[in-house]
Amino acid sequence: MQKEKPAAKIARLAAVAAIYVVLTVAVAPIAFGPLQFRISEILVFLCFFRRDYCLSLIAGCALANLFSPFGWYDLVFGTLHTAVSVAAISFSPKLWVAGLFPVAFSFIIGAELALLGEGPFWLMTVSVMAGEALAVMGLGLPVFTLLSKNKGFLKAVGVSEKQSNEQKS
Repeated sequence: MQKEKPAAKIARLAAVAAIYVVLTVAVAPIAFGPLQFRISEILVFLCFFRRDYCLSLIAGCALANLFSPFGWYDLVFGTLHTAVSVAAISFSPKLWVAGLFPVAFSFIIGAELALLGEGPFWLMTVSVMAGEALAVMGLGLPVFTLLSKNKGFLKAVGVSEKQSNEQKS
C-alpha cells in the first residue's frame, strides 16, 4: 500500500469526525442524558483498525457534545470517556475485547450525570453502560465483525492486507 498523502489523511479523518457529529446530533433527544443511545458510538471500532481514527472520534465527540444540554460538563466528561475508550481500543488484541472498553468506562459519564444531580452515581453508570453496550456491543460489534472480512472496507479505512492479516492472528 502506498503512503497516504497528508491531504487525503486529513480528509479521511475529518470525514469520520463529521459522521460522528451528524449521527449524534441527528438523534440528540436520545444521545444525551442518563438514558442515552448514540449510534455514532459504533464508529469507535475504527480505532481497532487504525490508531489515527482516535483523533477523529475524540474531535467528533467534542463537537457533538457542544450540542449537549449539559454544556461544558458533557464537553469535558463525554470527550474524556471517548478519549480513554478509543485509546484502549487502539491497543486491543481482539475486536470483541475492543467493544468492552466504552462500556467499562461508562462510569466517567455516570460521574458527570451524578455531579449534575441527574441521579445516583451507580444508577447513572449502569444506565449509560446499558446504552453503550447496546450501541457498541449489540450493534457495532456484529457490523464491524462482518466489515472486517471485507477487503473493500479494509482498503477504504486504510488498512493494508498485511495489517489485516496481523490483526487476525
